[in-house]
Amino acid sequence: MYALALATDYDGTLAENGIVSDATRAALGRLKETGRKLIMVTGRELADLESVFPELGIFDKVVAENGALVYTPASKEERMLAPAPPAEFVDRLMIRKIAPLSIGRSVVATREPNETIVLEVIKDLGLELEIIFNKGAVMVLPSGVNKATGLAAALEDLGLSAHNVVGIGDAENDHAFLRAVGFGVAVANALPKVRETAGHVTNGARGAGVRELIDGLISHDAALLDTARQRIEIGADDGSGAVMHLSPRGGGVLLAGTSGIGKSTLATALTERFVEQGFQFCVLDPEGDYEELEDVLVVGDAKSPPSSREIFDLLSKPSNNVAVNMLGIKTAERPNAFAKLLPELAALRARTGRPHWLIIDEAHHLLPHARDGTSFALPKSLSATILVTVHPDLVSRDVLAGVDTVLALGPEADKVVESFCAAIGEDVPQGVVPPPENKVLYWNRSTCDPARPISIERPRQERKRHIRKYAEGDLGDNSFYFRGADGKLNLKAQNLMMFLHIAEGIDDRTWEHHLRAGDYSAWFRDQVKDQGLAEEAAVIEDDESLDPHRSRAAIAEAVHRRYTAPAD
Repeated sequence: MYALALATDYDGTLAENGIVSDATRAALGRLKETGRKLIMVTGRELADLESVFPELGIFDKVVAENGALVYTPASKEERMLAPAPPAEFVDRLMIRKIAPLSIGRSVVATREPNETIVLEVIKDLGLELEIIFNKGAVMVLPSGVNKATGLAAALEDLGLSAHNVVGIGDAENDHAFLRAVGFGVAVANALPKVRETAGHVTNGARGAGVRELIDGLISHDAALLDTARQRIEIGADDGSGAVMHLSPRGGGVLLAGTSGIGKSTLATALTERFVEQGFQFCVLDPEGDYEELEDVLVVGDAKSPPSSREIFDLLSKPSNNVAVNMLGIKTAERPNAFAKLLPELAALRARTGRPHWLIIDEAHHLLPHARDGTSFALPKSLSATILVTVHPDLVSRDVLAGVDTVLALGPEADKVVESFCAAIGEDVPQGVVPPPENKVLYWNRSTCDPARPISIERPRQERKRHIRKYAEGDLGDNSFYFRGADGKLNLKAQNLMMFLHIAEGIDDRTWEHHLRAGDYSAWFRDQVKDQGLAEEAAVIEDDESLDPHRSRAAIAEAVHRRYTAPAD
């Protein structure tokens, strides 16, 4: 399920003339049986609400007094989110003979046209109070307290994100919370401005409209929420100007291209879109490429494997985004570690809808072709999952079958699409050609549209070089091997520090064999991806006046200067 909760107003929405019909009560019961949460969001005071709706226990949370109080029916716990009204303010209203006048735990309520007098009193006393209207009712609350803030507190208690909530209401005081939820709905009898705010208007009025929405939620779930609020805009077609987007209800996303072409940069740009729209994301990061990403908490490093408990403790809060750095796990063991983590992530998503987006970097390594979906305990759908890889053909076939959108980068983007289609046994779409420079080839399999080049904004944050990955991590297949002139050795340097350690101890003949062959500069350039270090090493390799001791020292100095020097 993606839509995990229904937040509903009471008067004029759930109830007619203060009464909830038997049919609407039954509909609430049906929704509850699906495992979804029910949240009431009302301007009423709690005692008043309990008197007119004794069945309040069917709700998981009640936001009363227009956002000032959160009540948990199961435990009878009440939590105030705003202070009591100032005594002097209440006294002044009574002196002015305001009627009707109701004093709640925080809210003060009357009716129009008393707002004029209320405003005068607020100004005379210099109070930070707001007037909120509700179909003739006038409610006074501390500034910044409304149904949206109350709902946010209730959702925090439930561990849910507003993206996974459908809200329904009818009056002025419903604007804020209908804008805050993943899908805002107005009943047919709602005020015109509320209908404009909502993403959908029911055919039925009041309880009939709520029942209509509940039936739609049970039948269609995420499809009902496929709106602009849920989509991530990723770029525009230069020709037509059409905006391309990713949807959390779509299949997986393949982000692929040759090494060094900008996959991580594009993935970084996508994380910025997630943050802008309040989506929680989790990055599975085998090589420590995302440890300096903004708006993210990192678990694990080059020396310490990530803790599963820490990962899920952090993800339990919807506002936390997490990068799981797997450098501390041996390269060969990372797929198994990931296979253990994935079912827990899938279970968390099933319970809470979060993290809304998963980014799986080096997907060909974590989800290799040699393993099938059963061994990964893959969910039926890879919705809102971004697979980043150089080698789509090496990714598990079961995983690729769940991909809905392909984002191919670089001058060989057409070959990426061809490789993907060959892997899943599908014909290559017509007209696939490499995109122009600085464009990305976008192809959505679920539509009949051809693949097209699109422009994508670069991320605001600068991509930083993650030196610990190369200095202390495990580069796996990209490691350097000291083999010697006769190939008798097989000494593996999985990172730069190990490279220097082995270099110190090997014989001069082996050292010079690789030095004169240009192997060191080639490794620095092609695998460590440090052009500057490669150029320095090439100069040392070409200087035949250097004996083994001096050439070792020169390369060691260059590595230490670039990778172990103190930060500025």
